[in-house]
Amino acid sequence: MIQFKKHSGIYTLEAETTLPISLKEAWDFFSSPKNLQVITPPHMGFQITSGLAEKAFSGQIITYNVAVLPGIRTNWVTEITHVDDEKFFIDEQRFGPYSMWHHEHHFKKAENGVDMLDRVSFKIPLGFLGDIAYSLFIKKQLQGIFEYRETKLKELYG
Repeated sequence: MIQFKKHSGIYTLEAETTLPISLKEAWDFFSSPKNLQVITPPHMGFQITSGLAEKAFSGQIITYNVAVLPGIRTNWVTEITHVDDEKFFIDEQRFGPYSMWHHEHHFKKAENGVDMLDRVSFKIPLGFLGDIAYSLFIKKQLQGIFEYRETKLKELYG
């Protein structure tokens, strides 16, 4: 399930997924930056340009190059700001296409596997022009990214 809402000029996306795997398996997969490319749609040409640590850690800087629109690539720099093993981690954009990007990844053991919640709070630059861009394509693009991710995860883990 993917939901969007807007509050005080900030958009929030929430995506919930349940996978029939252990909490440890989910944590090991998601806390490894190298797996970002696996769950990002191929048309985005996602490439990590910084070195890769095996596991996310607080203070870690990760740089990417990604197509934000067809034919338009940008560099994106995020920092892993918080990590609580097998519970959550947070990445925040330091430089990139958004005015603000705060992405929380939550994990919780469930009866049938693991419940995962992504909560992304973001602000689009350019004021009302950004709001128009959100309505025309940003919302659809983000929804597509998280739908692809869920489909890919179900392929990998059933």
